[in-house]
Amino acid sequence: MSKKKLLCLFDVDGTLTKPRNNIDEEIYSFLIDKVKLECAIGLVGGSDFKKIAEQMKGDDVINKFDYVFPENGLLQFKNGKEVGRQNIQRHMGEDNLQSFINFVLAYLSTVKLPVKRGTFVEFRTGMLNISPIGRSCSQQERDEFEIYDQKHEVRKTMIENLRKQFPDLDLTYSIGGQISFDAFPYGWDKTYCLKLLESEGFNEIHFFGDKTDKGGNDYEIFNDKRVIGHKVTGPLDTKKQLEALLNL
Repeated sequence: MSKKKLLCLFDVDGTLTKPRNNIDEEIYSFLIDKVKLECAIGLVGGSDFKKIAEQMKGDDVINKFDYVFPENGLLQFKNGKEVGRQNIQRHMGEDNLQSFINFVLAYLSTVKLPVKRGTFVEFRTGMLNISPIGRSCSQQERDEFEIYDQKHEVRKTMIENLRKQFPDLDLTYSIGGQISFDAFPYGWDKTYCLKLLESEGFNEIHFFGDKTDKGGNDYEIFNDKRVIGHKVTGPLDTKKQLEALLNL
Protein backbone atom coordinates (compact mmCIF):
# COMPACT_ATOMS: atom_id res chain seq x y z
CA MET A 1 0.00 0.00 0.00
CA SER A 2 1.12 3.56 -0.63
CA LYS A 3 2.35 5.48 2.37
CA LYS A 4 -0.07 8.31 1.47
CA LYS A 5 -3.05 5.95 1.57
CA LEU A 6 -2.54 4.17 4.90
CA LEU A 7 -1.93 5.48 8.43
CA CYS A 8 -1.09 3.33 11.43
CA LEU A 9 -1.97 5.26 14.58
CA PHE A 10 -0.77 4.02 17.97
CA ASP A 11 -1.63 4.45 21.60
CA VAL A 12 1.57 4.61 23.66
CA ASP A 13 1.16 3.05 27.14
CA GLY A 14 0.46 -0.67 26.93
CA THR A 15 0.63 -0.62 23.13
CA LEU A 16 4.13 0.50 22.15
CA THR A 17 5.56 0.46 25.68
CA LYS A 18 4.88 -1.16 28.99
CA PRO A 19 2.90 1.34 31.13
CA ARG A 20 5.01 4.46 31.82
CA ASN A 21 8.16 2.68 30.58
CA ASN A 22 10.32 3.75 27.66
CA ILE A 23 9.96 2.02 24.32
CA ASP A 24 12.23 -0.98 23.72
CA GLU A 25 14.83 -0.53 21.00
CA GLU A 26 13.47 -3.53 19.09
CA ILE A 27 9.97 -2.02 18.82
CA TYR A 28 11.27 1.48 18.05
CA SER A 29 13.56 0.29 15.25
CA PHE A 30 10.78 -1.86 13.82
CA LEU A 31 8.45 1.16 13.61
CA ILE A 32 10.95 3.63 12.18
CA ASP A 33 12.99 1.34 9.92
CA LYS A 34 10.26 -0.97 8.63
CA VAL A 35 6.69 0.18 9.30
CA LYS A 36 7.34 3.81 8.30
CA LEU A 37 8.59 2.63 4.90
CA GLU A 38 5.17 1.07 4.23
CA CYS A 39 2.76 3.64 5.65
CA ALA A 40 2.43 6.86 7.60
CA ILE A 41 2.74 6.45 11.37
CA GLY A 42 1.29 8.45 14.23
CA LEU A 43 0.97 8.52 18.02
CA VAL A 44 -2.05 9.53 20.09
CA GLY A 45 -1.77 9.49 23.89
CA GLY A 46 -3.51 10.96 26.88
CA SER A 47 -0.21 12.13 28.39
CA ASP A 48 1.35 15.51 27.73
CA PHE A 49 4.15 15.96 25.21
CA LYS A 50 6.91 15.78 27.81
CA LYS A 51 5.83 12.31 28.97
CA ILE A 52 5.32 10.98 25.45
CA ALA A 53 8.71 12.29 24.37
CA GLU A 54 10.31 10.70 27.43
CA GLN A 55 8.86 7.30 26.51
CA MET A 56 9.64 7.63 22.80
CA LYS A 57 13.35 8.54 22.85
CA GLY A 58 13.11 12.30 23.20
CA ASP A 59 11.65 15.42 21.61
CA ASP A 60 12.70 14.24 18.14
CA VAL A 61 9.63 11.98 18.23
CA ILE A 62 7.78 14.70 16.28
CA ASN A 63 10.22 14.21 13.40
CA LYS A 64 10.33 10.42 13.58
CA PHE A 65 6.54 10.04 13.45
CA ASP A 66 4.40 11.72 10.80
CA TYR A 67 1.80 12.73 13.40
CA VAL A 68 2.07 13.11 17.17
CA PHE A 69 -1.03 13.87 19.23
CA PRO A 70 -0.33 14.42 22.95
CA GLU A 71 -3.33 14.89 25.24
CA ASN A 72 -5.69 13.04 22.86
CA GLY A 73 -4.84 15.40 20.00
CA LEU A 74 -5.58 18.74 21.66
CA LEU A 75 -1.93 19.42 20.85
CA GLN A 76 -1.15 18.43 17.26
CA PHE A 77 2.15 17.90 15.45
CA LYS A 78 2.43 17.09 11.76
CA ASN A 79 5.79 16.47 10.09
CA GLY A 80 7.65 18.00 13.03
CA LYS A 81 5.59 21.20 13.30
CA GLU A 82 2.78 22.19 15.67
CA VAL A 83 -0.45 22.61 13.70
CA GLY A 84 -3.12 22.88 16.41
CA ARG A 85 -3.80 23.50 20.11
CA GLN A 86 -6.84 23.63 22.44
CA ASN A 87 -7.13 23.91 26.25
CA ILE A 88 -9.60 22.90 28.95
CA GLN A 89 -9.62 26.07 31.07
CA ARG A 90 -10.95 28.16 28.19
CA HIS A 91 -13.63 25.53 27.52
CA MET A 92 -14.84 24.96 31.11
CA GLY A 93 -14.27 28.37 32.69
CA GLU A 94 -12.32 28.96 35.88
CA ASP A 95 -15.28 28.71 38.28
CA ASN A 96 -16.32 25.26 37.04
CA LEU A 97 -12.72 24.12 36.97
CA GLN A 98 -12.07 25.11 40.58
CA SER A 99 -15.33 23.59 41.81
CA PHE A 100 -14.39 20.30 40.18
CA ILE A 101 -10.81 20.27 41.51
CA ASN A 102 -11.96 21.21 45.02
CA PHE A 103 -14.46 18.35 45.07
CA VAL A 104 -11.82 15.88 43.84
CA LEU A 105 -9.38 16.87 46.58
CA ALA A 106 -12.08 16.75 49.27
CA TYR A 107 -13.22 13.32 48.06
CA LEU A 108 -9.69 11.92 48.01
CA SER A 109 -9.16 13.10 51.58
CA THR A 110 -11.80 10.55 52.63
CA VAL A 111 -10.35 7.61 50.66
CA LYS A 112 -8.15 5.21 52.62
CA LEU A 113 -5.54 3.32 50.54
CA PRO A 114 -2.56 1.11 51.42
CA VAL A 115 -0.29 4.06 50.49
CA LYS A 116 -0.71 7.63 49.22
CA ARG A 117 1.96 9.77 47.63
CA GLY A 118 1.73 13.08 45.75
CA THR A 119 0.27 14.84 42.68
CA PHE A 120 -3.33 13.68 42.90
CA VAL A 121 -4.61 16.09 40.24
CA GLU A 122 -2.49 16.81 37.18
CA PHE A 123 -3.65 19.71 35.04
CA ARG A 124 -3.14 19.04 31.33
CA THR A 125 -3.99 21.00 28.21
CA GLY A 126 -7.21 19.17 27.51
CA MET A 127 -8.00 17.17 30.61
CA LEU A 128 -7.57 16.64 34.31
CA ASN A 129 -5.72 13.48 35.24
CA ILE A 130 -6.77 12.22 38.68
CA SER A 131 -4.76 9.65 40.61
CA PRO A 132 -6.08 8.39 43.98
CA ILE A 133 -2.63 7.09 45.00
CA GLY A 134 -0.74 10.08 43.53
CA ARG A 135 1.43 10.14 40.40
CA SER A 136 4.70 10.39 42.34
CA CYS A 137 4.42 6.77 43.54
CA SER A 138 7.11 4.22 42.67
CA GLN A 139 6.71 1.53 40.02
CA GLN A 140 6.20 -1.09 42.72
CA GLU A 141 3.50 1.05 44.35
CA ARG A 142 1.88 1.49 40.92
CA ASP A 143 1.76 -2.25 40.40
CA GLU A 144 0.33 -2.83 43.88
CA PHE A 145 -2.34 -0.12 43.45
CA GLU A 146 -3.43 -1.60 40.12
CA ILE A 147 -4.10 -4.93 41.84
CA TYR A 148 -5.83 -3.20 44.77
CA ASP A 149 -7.99 -1.16 42.39
CA GLN A 150 -9.07 -4.23 40.44
CA LYS A 151 -10.44 -5.67 43.69
CA HIS A 152 -11.86 -2.52 45.33
CA GLU A 153 -12.78 -0.43 42.23
CA VAL A 154 -11.44 2.80 43.73
CA ARG A 155 -11.34 4.64 40.40
CA LYS A 156 -14.68 3.34 39.16
CA THR A 157 -16.45 4.37 42.38
CA MET A 158 -14.87 7.81 42.31
CA ILE A 159 -16.02 8.36 38.72
CA GLU A 160 -19.58 7.42 39.71
CA ASN A 161 -19.49 10.05 42.45
CA LEU A 162 -18.14 12.71 40.09
CA ARG A 163 -20.90 12.01 37.57
CA LYS A 164 -23.52 12.51 40.30
CA GLN A 165 -21.89 15.70 41.59
CA PHE A 166 -21.34 17.36 38.20
CA PRO A 167 -24.12 16.19 35.84
CA ASP A 168 -24.14 19.47 33.91
CA LEU A 169 -20.42 19.75 33.11
CA ASP A 170 -20.69 17.37 30.14
CA LEU A 171 -17.49 15.58 31.11
CA THR A 172 -16.28 12.17 29.97
CA TYR A 173 -14.31 9.93 32.34
CA SER A 174 -11.81 7.40 31.09
CA ILE A 175 -9.70 4.90 33.04
CA GLY A 176 -6.27 4.38 31.51
CA GLY A 177 -2.96 3.05 32.74
CA GLN A 178 -2.40 1.69 36.23
CA ILE A 179 -3.11 4.47 38.71
CA SER A 180 -5.32 7.22 37.29
CA PHE A 181 -8.28 8.29 35.21
CA ASP A 182 -8.94 11.26 32.96
CA ALA A 183 -11.77 13.79 33.01
CA PHE A 184 -12.31 15.83 29.86
CA PRO A 185 -15.07 17.55 27.86
CA TYR A 186 -17.32 15.29 25.82
CA GLY A 187 -15.70 14.49 22.47
CA TRP A 188 -12.21 15.30 23.72
CA ASP A 189 -11.20 11.65 23.84
CA LYS A 190 -8.74 10.20 21.31
CA THR A 191 -11.26 10.70 18.49
CA TYR A 192 -10.39 14.41 18.72
CA CYS A 193 -7.27 13.81 16.61
CA LEU A 194 -9.45 12.46 13.78
CA LYS A 195 -10.68 16.00 13.08
CA LEU A 196 -7.28 16.64 11.51
CA LEU A 197 -6.64 13.18 10.12
CA GLU A 198 -9.92 12.77 8.21
CA SER A 199 -8.87 15.66 5.95
CA GLU A 200 -5.44 14.18 5.24
CA GLY A 201 -6.52 11.91 2.39
CA PHE A 202 -5.95 8.47 3.91
CA ASN A 203 -7.90 5.55 2.53
CA GLU A 204 -7.52 3.68 5.80
CA ILE A 205 -6.59 4.68 9.35
CA HIS A 206 -5.63 1.72 11.54
CA PHE A 207 -5.62 2.34 15.30
CA PHE A 208 -3.76 0.08 17.73
CA GLY A 209 -4.61 0.22 21.45
CA ASP A 210 -4.88 -1.91 24.58
CA LYS A 211 -7.59 -0.15 26.64
CA THR A 212 -10.38 -0.74 24.11
CA ASP A 213 -13.13 -1.99 26.43
CA LYS A 214 -15.87 0.41 27.55
CA GLY A 215 -14.43 2.85 30.09
CA GLY A 216 -10.91 2.47 28.72
CA ASN A 217 -9.22 5.45 27.09
CA ASP A 218 -8.95 3.72 23.70
CA TYR A 219 -12.63 2.71 23.56
CA GLU A 220 -14.03 5.66 21.61
CA ILE A 221 -11.43 5.76 18.85
CA PHE A 222 -11.27 1.95 18.60
CA ASN A 223 -15.00 1.92 17.83
CA ASP A 224 -15.05 5.02 15.62
CA LYS A 225 -16.30 4.37 12.07
CA ARG A 226 -13.42 6.39 10.63
CA VAL A 227 -10.79 3.92 11.82
CA ILE A 228 -10.06 0.20 11.70
CA GLY A 229 -9.43 -0.85 15.30
CA HIS A 230 -6.84 -3.36 16.48
CA LYS A 231 -6.91 -4.51 20.11
CA VAL A 232 -3.44 -5.44 21.38
CA THR A 233 -2.11 -6.98 24.58
CA GLY A 234 1.29 -5.24 24.56
CA PRO A 235 4.20 -4.08 22.40
CA LEU A 236 5.09 -7.53 21.06
CA ASP A 237 1.48 -8.15 20.07
CA THR A 238 1.42 -4.77 18.31
CA LYS A 239 4.52 -5.80 16.35
CA LYS A 240 2.96 -9.14 15.44
CA GLN A 241 -0.27 -7.54 14.20
CA LEU A 242 1.67 -4.97 12.16
CA GLU A 243 3.71 -7.71 10.52
CA ALA A 244 0.49 -9.43 9.47
CA LEU A 245 -1.20 -6.20 8.29
CA LEU A 246 1.75 -4.95 6.24
CA ASN A 247 3.15 -8.34 5.19
CA LEU A 248 6.49 -7.60 6.85
